[in-house]
Amino acid sequence: MAGVTPEEGAMTNETQMTGDARFYALDAVRGGALFLGIILHAGLAYMSPPAWIVNDPSGNAAVGVLFFTIHMFRMSLFFILAGFFARLLYRKRGAKGFFLDRLKRVAGPLVLFWFPVLAAIITVLILAALKANPALANQPPAPPPPLTAETFPLTHLWFLYMLLLLYAVCVPLRGLLAFIDSAGALRRAADSLFGFVIRWDLTSLVFGLPLWLLIQVQPQWEHWLGIPTPDKGFVPNALAAAAYLSAFVFGWCLHRNANRLEMVRKKGFLNLFSAVALTLAAQWLGGHQAETDAVTGGAWRALYSAAYVLGLWSWCLGLTGVALRFLDRPSRFWRYVADSAYWVYLVHLPLVLLMQYLLLNLSAPYFVKLPLAVLSTLFLSLLSYQLLVRYSFIGAILEGRKRVSPKRESPATTATV
Repeated sequence: MAGVTPEEGAMTNETQMTGDARFYALDAVRGGALFLGIILHAGLAYMSPPAWIVNDPSGNAAVGVLFFTIHMFRMSLFFILAGFFARLLYRKRGAKGFFLDRLKRVAGPLVLFWFPVLAAIITVLILAALKANPALANQPPAPPPPLTAETFPLTHLWFLYMLLLLYAVCVPLRGLLAFIDSAGALRRAADSLFGFVIRWDLTSLVFGLPLWLLIQVQPQWEHWLGIPTPDKGFVPNALAAAAYLSAFVFGWCLHRNANRLEMVRKKGFLNLFSAVALTLAAQWLGGHQAETDAVTGGAWRALYSAAYVLGLWSWCLGLTGVALRFLDRPSRFWRYVADSAYWVYLVHLPLVLLMQYLLLNLSAPYFVKLPLAVLSTLFLSLLSYQLLVRYSFIGAILEGRKRVSPKRESPATTATV
């Protein structure tokens, strides 16, 4: 595994290790996390009790256990990867290049895709409501909720918005720190502390502590949902801000100390074992079925949230470590998955909703419908990526570079490649 070590002289071999190396295992982690996202959103229609736009009659409580586990860690894992690759890009492009790239590849898609995604979601919502209650067709539509800074529907594109906020906070702070710490002494000390945290398996405790502390002071907390999704409003809720800022900072620091990836690799199975045990403990404490009742504080909340937060971080470290052990090599499959991931992320939710709606009339159990919804969504997402995106201007925006279709390559170019 070609890693990247600390900057500005903290390690002598950073230039050697950076180069044009690709972090193959992290491509696989990103692709796997995206696939889990499709499973999570597809599973929402088959939960019991119902909790989604499309509520299938085949719902079963077993899907709630699946949702609980994936929802526990998936977005934190994405933000760890986001922090890691943000620093990689910052080191490669500098502050100005980083800003222009993020403006094009994050802010641009957020603006361009927000309205079509919202329109598609609303369309399926209306269709599902009419199917569940046909009498609604003869009633005047309810007035839309007022659009304010607190209610603005970001949809699943909230991830892009949150990334922009994190860039706006972390990148200027990095510049300020570099100005103050011109000799690099503070950063070398931070690197030593970071290495100590990873070496002694303190990552979950140290980086999970802000989230755990904030949970304790919340007046009420929907414990089963863990970190509230910040998909409404321009100011993220405190729990999401703490969780994802911590994950982003960890990812940034991990890239700065990428030699520590070897420790993550070695402890992958141990962290996975811990993740499973802590998830089982959290589900035992919090109930096996989906619950949305908010709970107040107390010893139970402290214990449950400890299992939840530690489990969250154990999943992130465990999956990353196992990927580093087995998938850290060039792979055309994972490279394609990584290349298509952004497009699949953008379009998968409307497609999931459509598949859930179309499967409502199918008389089959949830364990048949759920895989059908997942696989059909994945197929349509990848097909549209290959035919409409990969070699188009959309692909150039999302991937940061223009691909040349194999059909357009000259024989000489093809032979050279």
